[in-house]
Amino acid sequence: MEPVRADGLGLEETLAALQSLGRPERLRENARVGIPVSGLGITVPALRGLAKTLRPDHALALELWATGIHEARQLAAMIDDPALVAEAQLEQWVRDFDSWDICDGVCVLFERTPFAWAKAVEWAERDEEFVRRAGFTLMAYFAVHDKAAADSRFLELLPIIRAAAGDERNFVKKAVNWALRNIGKRNMALNAAAIAAAEKIRLDGTRSGRWIAADALRELRSDAVQARLRNGVTRKGR
Repeated sequence: MEPVRADGLGLEETLAALQSLGRPERLRENARVGIPVSGLGITVPALRGLAKTLRPDHALALELWATGIHEARQLAAMIDDPALVAEAQLEQWVRDFDSWDICDGVCVLFERTPFAWAKAVEWAERDEEFVRRAGFTLMAYFAVHDKAAADSRFLELLPIIRAAAGDERNFVKKAVNWALRNIGKRNMALNAAAIAAAEKIRLDGTRSGRWIAADALRELRSDAVQARLRNGVTRKGR
């Protein structure tokens, strides 16, 4: 077994810990929700529990990602240090995305890097399914977490959202919808802008666009959202 690092567990010990958490019976359930069946069958709460026992470790995160094991990659995103993540790593990892849960989980890490806003715009215009989803997932995260961002930054995202609304791929259209709804729940001004964008998407007439618009308008115009925004309260949403 490889020596234990001075700052924490080595790769082999970490992989052994992951193996101990595996529940192969979960793999069939995972497949039903679009998660690859080649993993270990570990729940996200169990992965988070393991991550809490590990120190942030950029080198170990890179090694875990290189294994190609689904849950090892999830854990890599949980323990990596965003201050040490280079732009080249974002590009390498995003090309490896093969499921929505890897995409969304790794974007929690990517969001905290200085490259995130630029990559969101760039990836939203790429053709690969999970690369494109990553762009809109980042937008959805910004709307909730980036408290300092000006409204103008989100207004610039709305035409990009509209342009992608015709993408029929399920994991893309759901992320487009997610980004639109979260922007519209940020404050009253962005709520009005997102509603206007949704109306334009509806009029564009694509099948996926009509679904995105109908779902977004239902939530953004709801009494609950309008009341929260009038009171200056925002809430995280998928």
